Amino acid sequence: MKIVIYGGSFNPPHCGHVEAAMTISEQLEPDKLLIIPANIPPHKELAEGSPDAHERLLLTQLAFSDMPNVEVSDIELHREGKSYTASTVELLMQQYPDAELYLAMGTDMLLSFEEWYRFRFLLETLTLAVFVRSEGEEAEMLRHAEYLKKEYGAKIVPLRHEPKSMSSRNIRDMLCRRMGASFMPEKVYERIIANGDYDAKPELYWLREKAYAMLKPNRVAHVVGCESEAVKLAQRWGEDPENAAEAGILHDITKKLSLPEQLILCDKYGIINDTIEEHNVKLLHAKTGAAMAKRLFNVSKEVYEAIRWHTTGKPDMTLLEKIIYMADYIEPNRDFEGVEKLRTLAYENLDAAMALGLKMSLEDIRSYGQEPYIASVEAYEWYKPFEQ
Repeated sequence: MKIVIYGGSFNPPHCGHVEAAMTISEQLEPDKLLIIPANIPPHKELAEGSPDAHERLLLTQLAFSDMPNVEVSDIELHREGKSYTASTVELLMQQYPDAELYLAMGTDMLLSFEEWYRFRFLLETLTLAVFVRSEGEEAEMLRHAEYLKKEYGAKIVPLRHEPKSMSSRNIRDMLCRRMGASFMPEKVYERIIANGDYDAKPELYWLREKAYAMLKPNRVAHVVGCESEAVKLAQRWGEDPENAAEAGILHDITKKLSLPEQLILCDKYGIINDTIEEHNVKLLHAKTGAAMAKRLFNVSKEVYEAIRWHTTGKPDMTLLEKIIYMADYIEPNRDFEGVEKLRTLAYENLDAAMALGLKMSLEDIRSYGQEPYIASVEAYEWYKPFEQ
């Protein structure tokens, strides 16, 4: 039985790791490829703010979930102290006494192998499978492999591998700047965004793809327009344009759901409604949309509240809340009497625009013989002094 060990911090696991594992599988054809996240890596400190070992294990399981003959092992998570490969190999030798063991690594690890804990034991026990991780490494890797063979009788197999220019460190730096999605398996990126690992913020193109898939096709144009308008208003009034874009993209993600479906989400997310809200899909979608945006995309409190209040408004709204309320109202696809006046006013005096928009909304609701929701009435009373 041939078993290949591929360990690392996987902090986070990325496409480079997966492609390296594919190289290992294709060229060594192991019966089992063991992916082993380290609890405490012995060769480097975990970056500040890294997820705990169990979260990294989950991310690693997601990264390799589509590969056959791959097992992500938690063998090093059950040991205290640094995760020395020699200790792991001893356990695997007990578990698989007749197995032929290989240890996969990059050139950087091979070059420092004599510094490893009990490296002679490892060289006596394992075959090292080495792939290059960056361009220009191959010649150096081959030279050092020959040295280890001559000096210690090491068994080393070079792997033909097309290196990719990416590292976990660089990806960590990218994630908090709304970058990095293309460097990671989709399931891993989804989990990182949802869980807020590495202080990650979603890339906006990725967020659009996710949000649009949750909409009825005829609503996509409205959401595109709302995002665009929100960004323009944010730039005009000094709000963060990326927060405005995020809220604009996500504000209607539960809009297409029926009343029973909305109520199921309310129960799922612990949303408490009054008797009026329980019978009004339009009111509910703002609340369930905010909750779902938080659950799936870990939006900030500011973005959450902007989505929450984009339908009714409320007294004393934050700048972002006003921007999303107004962008939803005046985005380019809107066409109703008075919209041009409202659009102009939104860029001249946002509070006056709120007063006008709320007044128009209340009048429209009453024209159908309905009583407006109390939050909208209270919001208008708050902004009424700003009327022009």
